[in-house]
Amino acid sequence: MFSKAATTVRGILILVGVAVLATPLGARERCVDSLGPTLKLSEAEGGGLLLKTGQPGLYVRAPELEADVDITVRGVVARTRVSQRFSNPSDEWVEAVYVFPLPEGCAVDTLRMKIGERIIEGQIKERGEARRIFVKAKKAGKRTALLEQERPNMFTTSVANIGPRDAVQVTIEYQQLLVPEDGRFELRFPTVVGPRYLPGVETERSLEGAGWGAPTTAVPDGDRITPPVVPPGGPVVNPLSLTVELDAGAPLGELISAYHAVQISRGEGSSYVISLDAGTVPADRDFVLRWVPRTGEKPTVAAFSEELNGQTYVVLMAMPPQAGGQAARLPREAVFVIDTSGSMHGTSIGQARNALLFALDRLQPADTFNIVAFNSRSWTLFPEVRPASSSNVEEARRWVRGLRAQGGTEMMGALRLALGDQDDVEDRVRQVVFLTDGCVGNEQQLFSFIRENLGASRLFTVGIGSAPNSHFMERAARFGRGTFTYIGSTNEVEEKMRALFTRLESPVLTGLQVDWGGQEAEMWPARIPDLYLGQPLVLTARLGSPPASVGIRGRAGGEAWHLELPVAAPEKGTGLHRLWARRKIASLMDGLAAGVPREEVRNRVVEVALAHHLVSRFTSLVAVDVTPVRPEGAGLHRGAVPTNLPHGWDYKHVFGKVPQTATPGGLLLLVGLMLLLLAVAVLRFGPGAA
Repeated sequence: MFSKAATTVRGILILVGVAVLATPLGARERCVDSLGPTLKLSEAEGGGLLLKTGQPGLYVRAPELEADVDITVRGVVARTRVSQRFSNPSDEWVEAVYVFPLPEGCAVDTLRMKIGERIIEGQIKERGEARRIFVKAKKAGKRTALLEQERPNMFTTSVANIGPRDAVQVTIEYQQLLVPEDGRFELRFPTVVGPRYLPGVETERSLEGAGWGAPTTAVPDGDRITPPVVPPGGPVVNPLSLTVELDAGAPLGELISAYHAVQISRGEGSSYVISLDAGTVPADRDFVLRWVPRTGEKPTVAAFSEELNGQTYVVLMAMPPQAGGQAARLPREAVFVIDTSGSMHGTSIGQARNALLFALDRLQPADTFNIVAFNSRSWTLFPEVRPASSSNVEEARRWVRGLRAQGGTEMMGALRLALGDQDDVEDRVRQVVFLTDGCVGNEQQLFSFIRENLGASRLFTVGIGSAPNSHFMERAARFGRGTFTYIGSTNEVEEKMRALFTRLESPVLTGLQVDWGGQEAEMWPARIPDLYLGQPLVLTARLGSPPASVGIRGRAGGEAWHLELPVAAPEKGTGLHRLWARRKIASLMDGLAAGVPREEVRNRVVEVALAHHLVSRFTSLVAVDVTPVRPEGAGLHRGAVPTNLPHGWDYKHVFGKVPQTATPGGLLLLVGLMLLLLAVAVLRFGPGAA
């Protein structure tokens, strides 16, 4: 189950009775069937999210969505356009609310609303002001669209006043930097928000939330980050088409789509066009495209610059050279954490078990280790860390093979066990390897805990499954001074885990410093982290004038090294300034985990986001058509656009049950009346009744 808040029996009876009277069984999970005309409850066979109309006894189904994604890659910069088409074939006026993912760290700067041949450009506003503009336009009957950020990798599009049998297209654009690791580039486009676990005690729902979850003390926006999910046997929703135009800047030795069948056509030089083989696919797993330069070619290492308003913005990407000599391997204290919650049921728990078994095989006799497993509770294999003897490792292997996925995702308890008791580890390297899909809603609470309790540990996150929460995984690794590895299928386990442990057992690149041509620079991240083998150095900076070159210094394996990179001549209109601003905003948001007052963080983020036209936690894009279209007095029905369950997930193990979507509407009405009568009886004659 995804919320642990308790409800009394009396309350349950009343809520169930009303829910079944109002909608077919399954609508309480907010599952949506296809759009259709106005219908009576008795005609609603099959699960669906039904919206009340102004006419007694008549309902409409929630709106649907189709999405087209076009990605253009030039070297290390990708520009993506996501076109969302909201349809309403019913006879009522509708507001559609859609929660969807985008890549962690992308800079969202454009919103366009297209109605027929007319295009309305969105404007960046402070979040509260943008919502007020949207609500005012909605009430006035004007078509309007609002784009809000819930997490750096989760957004909400709201489109109001979609007319009967009409459609509105909303286009979002963003820019991102593609960073190679171990010589390989990866473009990842997430397509679905996995259901989030919401710890804490339920609080009052907001007027804005349209999700199946409720706000809690730990996740105040729980009703905004839980889009309805189609149950087994329901329709496949949100068809997605995707095309990538790739110019890598160098001949390729490898170009593969990891999880989707694609067609690849060769263009001129080093350019390719990649499209989905099926044309459209269900939005239920991440799209991942990987490419490697041809043998003998080096990954792109360069410094790019852009001039804007008298300022120079530089994006630097460099692969520091490997140390000449391999440092002696220090003994390790390894703590492995494995997620066994319900969302991991199916292929995900198999991937996690295999990854953990591989990790156990890498232990040496001089190492010590323990394993933490968690779902609704947390427990350890051993009372304390033990030597990695053959007998202890074999006992651990048997224990891991017996793990099963069920229950909630109470991650805090697992972190307490993994980061606690760090005494007497000065003679060894303490590493925590965390295997999870990361599908939690209380990310900020967890980040604060990691930052305050990390101690001498390093935290390495391993994302499991078809749609992991990359925001949690990447940010947790950053706070933990570690790295993030993504395993999307079982056949990747050995390759990905071998690369991770090769990195962990290699010298760390430390003491990194950058000379920006003798100039003062506002650089993000402000403090350069240590790097592991195969990790590139990626920095963004704002300077007064273009530098001719950039110098990088550091130490690896006890040896000093120095790298000098020429800076390309500044260009205009490349959008590099937005990449700099996005990284600055991310660093400012990290201040929340460090205890910086929220209002101070908010003011600084708003200033940066407005200056660079970016969506952030505190700024939104809003577009309004000037002409009212909804007739005065006509009702407006709000509906959340449903999502697919991520590929490989098991509905029953996530939500605790599978709705009986085939139950006839008439029978449901009868059951609802019986439950309502039972609820009234409990109120009248139950304990505490007058």
